[in-house]
Amino acid sequence: MAKLYFRYGSMNCGKSTAIIQVAYNYEEKGFKVLLIKSSLDTKGDNKIVNRNNLSRQVDVLLPPNMPVSPYIKDDIAAILVDEAQFLSPNQVDELYSISKFKNIPVICYGLRCDFTMKGFPGATRLLEIADSIEELKNICKCGRKATQNLRLINNIPTFEGNQVVIDGTDQVTYESVCGKCYLEIKNKSKEGVQ
Repeated sequence: MAKLYFRYGSMNCGKSTAIIQVAYNYEEKGFKVLLIKSSLDTKGDNKIVNRNNLSRQVDVLLPPNMPVSPYIKDDIAAILVDEAQFLSPNQVDELYSISKFKNIPVICYGLRCDFTMKGFPGATRLLEIADSIEELKNICKCGRKATQNLRLINNIPTFEGNQVVIDGTDQVTYESVCGKCYLEIKNKSKEGVQ
């Protein structure tokens, strides 16, 4: 029986690079993959893009709450989902069912939590039901493992705002940091120190 996989990590840990490589590996062996990206991720339009300027066109830009099943064909060997944190819990449940009843492995890549350390609905559901959960590692500038995503607007840390703001828009960037650095920066921000 196939599994639902969730591979998560902080920003810039290599999730997009990994999904492009997994798609290539399947296709190099003659297997067809279905590559899905949430339509909420406007970075790269209908492509997955990474920091190394590699890109890959997706098969489906999936709108919120749109079912996945209509895109499933008999010749699909694997379903790969980028930016899986933007999935709805119902979409995650559907992917889980597809893995079990269609016997198609589903590999989801995404963030675990947002810039306020709160879970995304899709990521939270994946953590609850995925058959396999794997953390992709990244490093904080202090040398410790990066686990959090710090949002910067015009290079100034911010801890308020909409949960979904894509990097590269409205002067927004993200930095991967460890928990200690995140809290230190947040505390300095509360004190008005930059």
